[in-house]
Amino acid sequence: MGPVISVVIPVFNEAAILPELYRRLVATLTTSSESYELLFVNDGSTDSSLGQMVKLSERDSQVRVIDLSRNFGHQIAITAGIDHAAGQAVVIIDADLQDPPELIIRLLEQWRAGYQVVYAVREQRRGETRFKKWTAALFYRLIRRITNVDIPVDTGDFRLLDRMVVEAFRQIREKHRFVRGLISWIGFRQTGVPYVREERYAGETKYPLRKMLKFASDGITSFSFMPLQLATYLGFIVSVLSFLAICWVLYQFLVARHTVPGWSSLMVAVLFLGGIQLITIGLIGEYVGRIYDEVKRRPLYLVRQQLGFPRQ
Repeated sequence: MGPVISVVIPVFNEAAILPELYRRLVATLTTSSESYELLFVNDGSTDSSLGQMVKLSERDSQVRVIDLSRNFGHQIAITAGIDHAAGQAVVIIDADLQDPPELIIRLLEQWRAGYQVVYAVREQRRGETRFKKWTAALFYRLIRRITNVDIPVDTGDFRLLDRMVVEAFRQIREKHRFVRGLISWIGFRQTGVPYVREERYAGETKYPLRKMLKFASDGITSFSFMPLQLATYLGFIVSVLSFLAICWVLYQFLVARHTVPGWSSLMVAVLFLGGIQLITIGLIGEYVGRIYDEVKRRPLYLVRQQLGFPRQ
């Protein structure tokens, strides 16, 4: 008989946090009176995180360790954990303790009430810069507006999935993954639980601006053709402006009999049109590159070793 609750924790260089994370998870799950397992997914950590996870699995029979062969990224690490989870309810939580493990009890209450996806909604985000809060709020509202999937705003990957949702999620094997969007796309009965997101317990964020931009790009291109449509609209607008400019030039030449040496204006027009063309080609290239990644059919991740799993 498998556990009732599986907790998936993607880990990348979180050695300073793991002992406190483990303590709070065990204290919380013990109060639930349900059987559980903790699945730590080592996403290519270069510090002592893996060693700590191995020690936890040797000491606690409820701890499982999935050691990926290299760093595949946060969303892939979550996928690996879900693939190996055996519980009837699967909880996804980051290792940085910004999402409080104690909230799992409230997620379980909503699950027992009949909801199949229970996501945590961030009412406050402590310890984050105004820039990050503003860009995050803008991104969630933008992606909700331009997609036909109802992705809840101000939510992360901290959520609970029913077994039925887990089995549906396992069927989706696309490479550029936006997990919270995929779960919204799956559907089923979903509800949110508000909470206050705390400051990072220790260490530094694993999502600098460069990774945040890539994450936003994956989310938008996975669920919307709007960038391609914008390129079409932009091309149409430029064509109209070019046609008007041609009419003006012909008027000046045929009617007003007045021509002005136009090297500067010509260069501006050429550079403007060239920039529009390059932007459009770049947008198309983003989608073509994702198609190329998908058709190669490589596995999403490779596992170097698994520890703590019961023998079949």
